[in-house]
Amino acid sequence: MDTVTAMGILLPESLLRTEVFAVLAAFVSINTIVYVTLAVAKILPKVYVLDWIGPRNRRAETRSIRPDAPI
Repeated sequence: MDTVTAMGILLPESLLRTEVFAVLAAFVSINTIVYVTLAVAKILPKVYVLDWIGPRNRRAETRSIRPDAPI
């Protein structure tokens, strides 16, 4: 028995060159990229966009009873 065949199931080259196999390989590669992206995004800390741009409804002047209160 050949050592390459003993390591696993080998497919014939004619099957590997079919369009169906190419579509399956493309799907698996895109799926892998999506899951790697999701895993990396889960590891990174959350980013809040409102912290960068600030709230829009912020008053320019205080409306407190105490005029010296912080904005």
